[in-house]
Amino acid sequence: MTISKTNRLSLVEQVVSQIESLIESGEWKIGNQIPPEMDLIQQFDVSRNTLREAVRSLVYAGLLVTKQGKGTFVRSSSALGAAIERRIQQSSILETLEVRHALEREGAQLAALRRNQEDIEQLRFHISACSRAAESKDIKAYEEADIQLHKSIMVSSHNDLLIDLYEHMEHSLHESIHQIVEMSSDVNFHLNIHCKLIDAIIEQDVNRAIETVNEYIAQFKKSLE
Repeated sequence: MTISKTNRLSLVEQVVSQIESLIESGEWKIGNQIPPEMDLIQQFDVSRNTLREAVRSLVYAGLLVTKQGKGTFVRSSSALGAAIERRIQQSSILETLEVRHALEREGAQLAALRRNQEDIEQLRFHISACSRAAESKDIKAYEEADIQLHKSIMVSSHNDLLIDLYEHMEHSLHESIHQIVEMSSDVNFHLNIHCKLIDAIIEQDVNRAIETVNEYIAQFKKSLE
């Protein structure tokens, strides 16, 4: 059997790959403007046309966004994240909530099975942040603490793919949580049910962790009626 030679990456593909690495490593952060064109031409040692083609490719993929009169900014940390975000933008809040249900139920179950001492400390830290925000009636701070709490639950699952999928949904999760909190006047319910969930995970009560996720998602769905 003849093995065909692999094609070398074109200059454009090489620049795309290097920019993706800069974004994924966090050196180029989401929301930040990318360096000036001349700086990048020197950094990558390519022509202006090659750089512009690479940037266009990344804009099309959703990692970068060009704002008229302002420049080019980092939009997403990966092509997968950009694709998921585009798809979620076409979905209703109920559909997003149903996907949250699937991911968070599995995340809670795995977290209850696999959490370690470091995870416990992080879970307690974030639920305390939720409690402080609720007590001060700071809705914006509560929403941010709630997101971080859910992300820490996913980290406690020790499933890298699940963690990545949830991370890529972060922007849409912010939107859904914001809408749900706005529609619900009882922030204490959110806090109490999340305290129950964290207790279940720490105590490694898998069934109670799953039931608690089912309970708060059911309540969120009810608020949409």
